[in-house]
Amino acid sequence: MPRSTRLAGAGNRWIIAIAVMSSAIMEVIDTSVVNVSLPHIAGSLSSTVDEATWVLTSYIVANAIILPITGWLANYLGRKRLLMTVVTGFTVSSVLCGLAPSLPLLIFFRVLQGTTGGGLQPISQAVLLEEFPLEERGKAMAFWGLGIVAAPILGPTLGGWITDTYSWRWVFYINVPVGLFSLAMIYLFVSDPPYIRRGTLRADVLGLGMLAIGMGSLQIMLDKGQEKDWFGSELIRALAVLAVVFLAGFVMRELLAKEPIVRFRLLRYRTFAVGLALATVLGFVLYGSLVVLPLFMQTLLGWTATTAGIWTSPRGIATAACMPLVGYLLGKGWDERWMLAFGFAVAGIAFFGYSHMTLESGTWDIFWYQINQGFGMAFLFVPLTTLTMEPIPREETGYATSLYSVMRNIGSSMGISFVTTWLARRTQFHQNVLSANLTPGSLATQQMLQGMTRFTQFRGFDMATATQKAQALLNQLLQQQASLLSYLDVFYLMGVLFLASIPLILLMRRKRRLRSGLRGTATVQ
Repeated sequence: MPRSTRLAGAGNRWIIAIAVMSSAIMEVIDTSVVNVSLPHIAGSLSSTVDEATWVLTSYIVANAIILPITGWLANYLGRKRLLMTVVTGFTVSSVLCGLAPSLPLLIFFRVLQGTTGGGLQPISQAVLLEEFPLEERGKAMAFWGLGIVAAPILGPTLGGWITDTYSWRWVFYINVPVGLFSLAMIYLFVSDPPYIRRGTLRADVLGLGMLAIGMGSLQIMLDKGQEKDWFGSELIRALAVLAVVFLAGFVMRELLAKEPIVRFRLLRYRTFAVGLALATVLGFVLYGSLVVLPLFMQTLLGWTATTAGIWTSPRGIATAACMPLVGYLLGKGWDERWMLAFGFAVAGIAFFGYSHMTLESGTWDIFWYQINQGFGMAFLFVPLTTLTMEPIPREETGYATSLYSVMRNIGSSMGISFVTTWLARRTQFHQNVLSANLTPGSLATQQMLQGMTRFTQFRGFDMATATQKAQALLNQLLQQQASLLSYLDVFYLMGVLFLASIPLILLMRRKRRLRSGLRGTATVQ
């Protein structure tokens, strides 16, 4: 009997949970720490910050291509073998990234890192869902989610400290001890389930090619769309056509294939299909807010990057603190659907709170909104995962977790792209509206200019210079107010999206409470 089976049977499944979670945390931390180091990477490798952003884009694209086929690869190579391969590949490519002497080589090594790192989260989820019985999955997912939520909190702070104290290269080198620890734990304690028949599946080269072109085009389009003015750019239009054509062709091919590499047929499970939609919304709002809130703090409130980072952390801390409670409630048999509705409602209300902030908002105003949001988010991550995966047969778990991760990632990319585009468009809109109301002949405009002119004169300027400075100051205030309104629009829309998602939960079925002997079976829901 395999060692991992004896351990699991003896109630030591938590050792397996630590083994697979360590690899997933390594990937999540690495993604967040690199963001902070981009300016240092650009300066060190004699490139611009815009050029250095390809260090992020290349990783995201490679990650997106590998995610959908992780389940197929696990069945083709064996789950344990694949997990050890990707952990080894991620660790080695991390070392190569740290040694990279030029930006092109760093981007190439980041592609390798993204290719191997893409499978870490869905495989680790699949292993946990396989090892833990149905009634304990909530606790297992809460434990796994605790690490995944805590990693982005530590990432930016850790990355900033390492970069400032040592070098950006050590941002990649820190993966080595974590990778070695994870590799040893996986080798000792993880084994393949009996239904995986390694090497018996057919490799669909054409399908893999269509997927690579389609997902790569989609991710580059989403990442560079705002920078290139979206469909005003020939590049973005070409990428959009490639994404639509190749992804549509890939979906049709997989639906007709006898042995598909991505099993879209799992969408026949209604609870699973709705769960994917909710995961997409969650990724959209979560990652969109992770971008927009620090920008708001720095560009409008005038906070430093360090201060913004510190006061962004309460959200993650609140989520991590509530994870054990969520796992406990799931273990007691609470209905996941009501927990999801509660989470979407609380987090949505927090976004409405953000939408009432002003230029005078302080740290404690944002603190309480973030605590509320983090508390609500804790009731989303774990219940959504456990309920979405519940109707899936065990032998299909790897395919299901891959699809789940894909939709969450697509939602994340769409959220980030939407936020950056919406801010720019709405700022211009509000600026035009405010400018139309500030006509030179209006009494309000004249009074504001007179007051500003007197203030500048008081500081020692002559009348002509004081008038020019007053006009410039008025224009600056107008732009600042327009920018504020655009941020508030984004926060309000995110709150609406969360509340609008609640009715979808009614389409999901409550998780079945099965006897031990019936676990692993499923009916179409």
